[in-house]
Parts: sequence; structure tokens; C-alpha cells
Amino acid sequence: MSEHLPRIVIVGGGFGGLAAAKALRRTEAEVILIDRTNHHLFQPLLYQVATSVLAPGQIGTPIRGVLGRQPNTKVILGEVTSVNKEQRYIVASSADRHEVKIPYDYLILATGVRHSYFGHDEFERFAPGLKSLADAEEIRNRILQAFEQAEAEENPGSHRDLLTFVLVGAGPTGVEMAAALAVLVRTTLRSDFKRVDPLSARIVLVDMANRVLGTFDERISDAAKQRLERLGVEVRLGKAVDTIDADGITAGGERIASKTVIWTAGVTPSPAGKWLAVETDRAGRVKVQPDCSVPGHPEIFVVGDTALHLQDGKPLPGVAQVAMQQGRYAGKLISRRIAGRPVPPPFRYFDKGNMAVVGKGFAVLQSGPIKMSGFFAWLAWAAIHLQFLATQNLRVSVFVQWVWTYLTGQRGSRLIVNHHGAAQDHPAAEKAATPEKQLAA
Repeated sequence: MSEHLPRIVIVGGGFGGLAAAKALRRTEAEVILIDRTNHHLFQPLLYQVATSVLAPGQIGTPIRGVLGRQPNTKVILGEVTSVNKEQRYIVASSADRHEVKIPYDYLILATGVRHSYFGHDEFERFAPGLKSLADAEEIRNRILQAFEQAEAEENPGSHRDLLTFVLVGAGPTGVEMAAALAVLVRTTLRSDFKRVDPLSARIVLVDMANRVLGTFDERISDAAKQRLERLGVEVRLGKAVDTIDADGITAGGERIASKTVIWTAGVTPSPAGKWLAVETDRAGRVKVQPDCSVPGHPEIFVVGDTALHLQDGKPLPGVAQVAMQQGRYAGKLISRRIAGRPVPPPFRYFDKGNMAVVGKGFAVLQSGPIKMSGFFAWLAWAAIHLQFLATQNLRVSVFVQWVWTYLTGQRGSRLIVNHHGAAQDHPAAEKAATPEKQLAA
């Protein structure tokens, strides 16, 4: 690119960052997108990788493949560690771990979130979260290994602990994961084992809130809870988690013995607020202006889960639609500034509704006055999720796999893949120390 062209640096290749990059495709500028992985991840379907419905490659797309036809855009594999907003450059460790300074004229931070254990980071060793493909594969390994260990276990008294699965957090991720796990053990696995009966597996969903899917209408929440219970999920509400260890959890004073605990309870923003040294809320989200820019720095934008954006006095939710709309808006605003055209009015989020799938052929949907649950909500859920996958080949692949799984119960990937060098007893302990956990680019 010519040196006189303005440079726009986008940090993060998730929903917000990718939407911003696409919005800048015709801009007379040099666009650089930096991410610590080489792929865009469709996070809403991570639980389907964890429960063997889909393979990792069906929800992950190489960023270079998505943006490869944008001549003004380059992609860099690296992890951002700091931002110098006065001198306008970011510091990142490149693929070879050397630190580089990358100057910018405009900066878009779309760095997302990571797991939050609410001050109990010691839980991570025993209860992995679900935010990356590595997380999903690890959880899939744990689930499948539990059945293999139970099958090999001579003492039937040990089967119950091995086949008890506890999920902490009854938001959309926890509900979808619990339902998918219930379907897995009661359909696909039921005829695969001889010594143990997969139907004897316990799935326990624990949350300190008084209902599941707390952001949904109460009727929708009740419908989801009833569906979970019909699938055999034990829903324990109003119970805060006190301890988690290798042998189970204690919640609300009750001990639940389990060898497999999955954390779906909370997230915390990336350290973007610390990089910028600007005002954040208690969670660490950067307080942004109505145009998604950082106060006092109109050249810096923060979008998605890392941003605290108030609309009608209320913070916008941390969902993919917000990130995509903000990313698209920031990209268009920058493009218009560069072209000398009038900038758009302040950002306003258009809520297209919330939905969650609760097992085979059942979903809940809430969009304005529309509140529904059941098979037709599930069809709407499937159509919308297919639409937002990054490429056409993924849409076809996922659609075919969904149809095949719906008709036959057969899953896309039931492989136990133990990566070389991973800890055997508690893989999450090893992963907690990797650079991937430290940075949020």
C-alpha cells in the first residue's frame, strides 16, 4: 500500500473485527487485522463441537480466506499486549514471538471476552470454560473419556461419579450445552457401551439465579426449564458455587460428586481498558461515546463485548449481533471520514431478538412482542445461525450435518484427541498458563 494512505488497525478477528474489516473493503486506506489465531470462530456453535455434533473446522474459518479478496487488507497473526494512544501505535508479539510496534491512524479494538470465575481462578483447573476451539475439544475429550473410563472401571460404584456431568451457569451457553449433552448420552451413545448404561448418566445444571435464561421473558425461561427436565437434566437454581475440585463441586451447601465440571457461568472483557488507561465499568468494559469511540480519542473505537455502550440508559448486551453492528458502524464511520463525507448519526443497536436451542427440535425465541418456543422456533434458530456462518461452504457443511444428525443421531466428530504435551489429569491447568489465556487480541 502507498505510504500516504491512512492506516486502520483492527485488533480481533471475531464478529466485531470481521464486520469492521468488511465495511472497510472499498476504503482508500491500508487495513491491518491482527488476531492471535488464524481463524474466525462462530462461537454460538462451540457447544456443538464440545458435544460432538460438529467438527472444529465446521465453525472455524481462516481469516485470510474470508478477507483474501480485499486488496486493501492484510492479516497478521499476533497477540496485542499494549496500546500507546498518544503516539498512536500498538505493541504485538508476532508469530515468532518478537515484539513489533504497529502505527495506526485509526484503531478498532474488538478483543472480546474470556472466562470469569468471579475471583475464584482456582476453579479453572477443574472446570474449563467454553470460549475457543481448544476449549471445545478439551471438553469433548473429557466427556468421551468419562464414558471410556466408566466402561473400563471394574467397580460399578465408581460409575456414578464418572458419569455425572455438572454445568455451572444457566445462561444460553449452559442451557444449550446441558441439553445437547443430554441428547448425546440418551441417543448417540446409548448403544455404544456394554458395561455401563449411558442412560444412567446424570447432567446437573447449577446457577445461583432463580431461573434459567435470566435475560429472557419468564414464560420463555419456564418453557426452557421444563424442556431441560424432560431431557433428564437436573436443574438446581438459587445455589451459588462454593468450591470446585477434582471430585466435584459444593453448591449452596450441597455436595455433588463429579469428575467432569464445565464452567458456563461468566465472562470478563479483554484488558483493552488497561491498554488504553481509560474509564471502565466494574467488569472492565471500556465506556465509549455514542459513536463507539473512546472519550478524547476520536480515532480509537471499541466494539463488542469489550465496550460499555449505553442506549436509552441501559448497557447493550454482550451478544454477537451487537458486535457485528458496532463493527460495521465503526468501519463505515472511518470510511466516511477518510473520504471527507458526512459521518453517520450516533450508533443505535437494532435488537433482532434472542434465542437458544434446547435439545433436538426445540428452541426458544424472543424478538420484541414475539415470544415462542418449540419446533418452529428451532427452525428459525437453525436458519439464522446458518445465515451468519462466515462462508457458503460452511453453511452447506453444517446444514448437511444437522440434517444427518437429526435423522440418524450420528455425530460429526466423536474423537478423543490428546495433544502432545497436554496434562493428562487436568489439561485446563496447563492451558491456564499459556499465552493464549494472557492476552485478548
